[in-house]
Amino acid sequence: MAKAKTLYSCSECGAQAPKWSGQCGDCGAWNTLIETVAVAPATNNPRFSSYAGDVVAEVRALADITPSAESRTETGLSELDRVLGGGLVPGSVVLIGGDPGIGKSTLLLQTLSALGHRLRALYVTGEESPEQVSLRAFRLGLAAGDTRLVAETSVERILELARIEQPQVMVIDSVQTLYTSLLQSAPGSVAQVREGAAQLVRFAKQTGTALFLVGHVTKEGTLAGPRVLEHMVDTVLYFEGDPGGRYRVIRAIKNRFGAVNELGVFAMTDKGLREVSNPSAIFLSRHEEPVPGSVIMVTREGTRPLLVEVQALVAESHLSNPRRVTLGLEQNRLSMLLAVLHRHGGIALTDQDVFVNVVGGVRVSETAVDLAVVLSVLSSFRDRPLATNLVVFGEVGLAGEIRPVPNGQERLREAAKHGFKRAIVPVANVPKGGVEGMEIVGVKRLGEALENI
Repeated sequence: MAKAKTLYSCSECGAQAPKWSGQCGDCGAWNTLIETVAVAPATNNPRFSSYAGDVVAEVRALADITPSAESRTETGLSELDRVLGGGLVPGSVVLIGGDPGIGKSTLLLQTLSALGHRLRALYVTGEESPEQVSLRAFRLGLAAGDTRLVAETSVERILELARIEQPQVMVIDSVQTLYTSLLQSAPGSVAQVREGAAQLVRFAKQTGTALFLVGHVTKEGTLAGPRVLEHMVDTVLYFEGDPGGRYRVIRAIKNRFGAVNELGVFAMTDKGLREVSNPSAIFLSRHEEPVPGSVIMVTREGTRPLLVEVQALVAESHLSNPRRVTLGLEQNRLSMLLAVLHRHGGIALTDQDVFVNVVGGVRVSETAVDLAVVLSVLSSFRDRPLATNLVVFGEVGLAGEIRPVPNGQERLREAAKHGFKRAIVPVANVPKGGVEGMEIVGVKRLGEALENI
């Protein structure tokens, strides 16, 4: 195979240049040339690829391909298995991102410790020394098992060691610390992250090794590096939570082997991360007495119904433009719901500051939270608390209609399991047989919902 050489490609127009310059000679854009790898073909035969002499894949009819169910291995952490779609798939590549100190390395070390006695595991650390990793495992009381450990940042040496060790599951902590000798740029640059990840993904697919990649995040909370990094992997997980708090949430943004937006909840303890099997209990702050501005709604994260508390505070504003502040919700949607409440409920909040928060740090992106937001805002504005055994959900349309949401019966059963006795939901979500022990009120319009509270 010919020796690889570097080229510089423009991110705007795709033009290539043999050396770097501040301005692209084709499109005139500034600072858009990015280092890339150009590999000469192995032979003159077009039937062979330029990487390792692999024969070009044969074209087959889709009907002639027999699908096979993927085999999964449980990681030993049920919440992680839930987010992954049921377990670890051989040859899958999982990218985990999160804030510094959130617990990414701790989670993966616990996972390898649980898998060590069943699968050959290799932990590659590029940020810590082997002694630091060993000290963390000792502090958490983890059984080392047969987990192998190496401190290395060269992609070529990592792949060479992996071919010798032949692990079935491998952790790279982190992808931003790796570098490949094919490129001259510094570790963590766009070109290094892209090429290093591409080599690791290619190795995982060829050998069937389950691969975990730890990724850094930017100050905006997105994964650092090129966007193509998320396209190359099979699963993208975000580890969220307040580093100073106790609870951590791991969320699947992309998953080729399971449902997206699946949620796993962990509690950080002195012995590492502990699974929370009933997350609804930690997101509900059962008040000793009813308080204004608080209402319980049932959201759905992936395949799991989840009870969360929506709190609102309405206070007189002394500003020309009253504030609209949300935590865990989309701010533009709050402005829209306040306009609907004014138009179809006859309640104007144009001189009031409105603050809405989802308790526990959960982010709710679905429209089922609309009715809960409207009722909590009204409760705070009137200073009249809602019943503590009431649960609501439903989408509010611009015409004042209450629209149904998916999986209404499962949401009601989850609420009944936690002792809620009354529910206000869209008419189309009222189950025909009802739910035992719960009074379900179906509403079609916003006015009906306001009358029922």
